[in-house]
Amino acid sequence: MKYSKLMKERIRRTAILFKELGYEILDGELLEDTYTAGFESDDGFQAGVFIDRESKFLELAFTFSFSPELSTFIQRKMDEMLRICYEYGCYVSIEPSPAEVSFSLFSKVYYAGLNYFSLKETVRDFREAVDALHELLDVQAEVDRGASHGDT
Repeated sequence: MKYSKLMKERIRRTAILFKELGYEILDGELLEDTYTAGFESDDGFQAGVFIDRESKFLELAFTFSFSPELSTFIQRKMDEMLRICYEYGCYVSIEPSPAEVSFSLFSKVYYAGLNYFSLKETVRDFREAVDALHELLDVQAEVDRGASHGDT
């Protein structure tokens, strides 16, 4: 029961802090050892939050998905993508499959230091990393830029 109380407290604390920051927790699911949920801001930003009983960290996640046809484009951008993640203190996971290429961005906050200000700073950096990656990976802008320069 100790872990159950611990998980409930982590979830409660996380929900309160996100609410204080102006985010809504969406579709939370508590399984035996993990809790996953989405969170959303008034301006439409959405990401995921993960709580694992065995971890000492609250984890934030955002995933970019691309068709396999864009794998060359992603490979060309990879160095800059990783530089952005490093700059904002995030880490990544890349999952290629026949159906899609997923690039997931993660950030963590240590529970012992989890408070309004630490979560605010972590979410701010996380959002800035996501925004920088969105800008870098704007495929339509790349297509438009190529068309405007005569590339076919």
